[in-house]
Amino acid sequence: MNIASGRVGALLLTPGAGADRNQRTLVAVERALAPLPCERVDFPYRLRGSRMPDKPEVAVAHLADQAAALAARAGIAPDRLAFGGRSYGGRMCSIAVAQGLPAAALVLLSYPLHPPGKPDRLRTEHFPGIRVPVLIVSGRGDPFGTPEEFDRELAAIPGPVTTVWLPGGHDPRRYDEVARIVADWLTDRPAPG
Repeated sequence: MNIASGRVGALLLTPGAGADRNQRTLVAVERALAPLPCERVDFPYRLRGSRMPDKPEVAVAHLADQAAALAARAGIAPDRLAFGGRSYGGRMCSIAVAQGLPAAALVLLSYPLHPPGKPDRLRTEHFPGIRVPVLIVSGRGDPFGTPEEFDRELAAIPGPVTTVWLPGGHDPRRYDEVARIVADWLTDRPAPG
């Protein structure tokens, strides 16, 4: 189902908290999307050489700057840019879009619905502000959120949501399969039969 097709002119991709822009899934997604412009970016804490992830307000401001630059380089309107990322990166992108950053779509890979073992500490307060198409790809055994928890919480997102569950945990390690799923969803390519 390609609900974002025709609207997306470029994709800005972000890594999880423990990785950088060269995380294998992000590289695979960029390759699969070619020739669609795709840029993998690090967050400020990673650029400083720190291991402590940025607070959301710092990450969101950085995303806004990176998005403006990518839209200008790609020659597209800001609302034709899709945002995505793994875990922390996807969460920061979803917060930015919920707060009004123009976007065509969100790609959330291994979204951290809650910390492992703490299902009462949901990271969903911003979901009602997400009004763009959303793709969620995650492992069925992810300790950051079960398929049942996602089914319950995703109802708060007013925009259309597509979920794809793969075998595995927080990093399903099916890099090329994840990349194909993202590429099929963001482009006009038909999904394999």
